[in-house]
Amino acid sequence: MDTQALLLTIRLAITTTLVLLVIALPLASWIAFSRARWKALVEATVALPLVLPPTVLGFYLLIALGPTTALGRWITHLIGHPLAFSFTGLVVGSVLYSLPFAVQPLVAGFAAVPAEILDAAAILGAGPLRILLRVVLPLARAAVLTSAVLSFTHTVGEFGVVLMLGGNIPGVTRTLSISLYDQVQDFQYGQANRTAFALVLISFLSLVAIYARRPAGKEDRGRIV
Repeated sequence: MDTQALLLTIRLAITTTLVLLVIALPLASWIAFSRARWKALVEATVALPLVLPPTVLGFYLLIALGPTTALGRWITHLIGHPLAFSFTGLVVGSVLYSLPFAVQPLVAGFAAVPAEILDAAAILGAGPLRILLRVVLPLARAAVLTSAVLSFTHTVGEFGVVLMLGGNIPGVTRTLSISLYDQVQDFQYGQANRTAFALVLISFLSLVAIYARRPAGKEDRGRIV
């Protein structure tokens, strides 16, 4: 297995997950509690990567972040190099592609918090930020965990976006999924099997982390001796 690609993939997934949590927490809070008329437009924009082919998103990001656009030239001037075909560019693409996997579990968890508790906190003088940090988040811990795990796992398995935006540069943009594709193309099925198994194992253990936090149902509690 390509150890370099494994380490790069884990680094990308951790970085993307941390960035997504910073973005998704306030965004999900607004979606869950806002009554704005244009909320549906925001929700549709956030959910778009779920139905959009990843190569399409990768292509438009490649164009937008490249030297042919004003945004791309400004970023190049700001940081000294284009975002395309760089690790930072992969993070940007991964954040956009995994955004719905971070936001939607949080929206569901926040919306499940009883309105009476939120009203009581507001009556006691707590502001929106304090309510989010001290009331909503503790009651929606499972949703936060689900958001983080899904963001991490989805990033680990990305292919189309990272290939279009980052190419296949060893140690810079070659992730496990791209390494697996290369191994199959070269008929290295033994190595491909090990790489594929690593991806399956990461995904399986991530799902176990989610389901292990689920409270036992009534039928399960009744069987406890």
